[in-house]
Amino acid sequence: MAISISVVVLLLIMAVVFLRSGALRVSHAMVCVLLGFLLSSTSIAPTLAHGLSATTTFVSGVRP
Repeated sequence: MAISISVVVLLLIMAVVFLRSGALRVSHAMVCVLLGFLLSSTSIAPTLAHGLSATTTFVSGVRP
């Protein structure tokens, strides 16, 4: 059974863990969020989405 999780949800969970551990400041998190929004509205967004999709396909195909 495969469990699919959104990359956005995964990154949000990681950001919350970093914030709670003190390794990530609120200002750093805001910069990351703004960067994500800005990248999604540029012409490079389809390329990034394709690269991320290819990476996840490759990683899911690797057997330990």
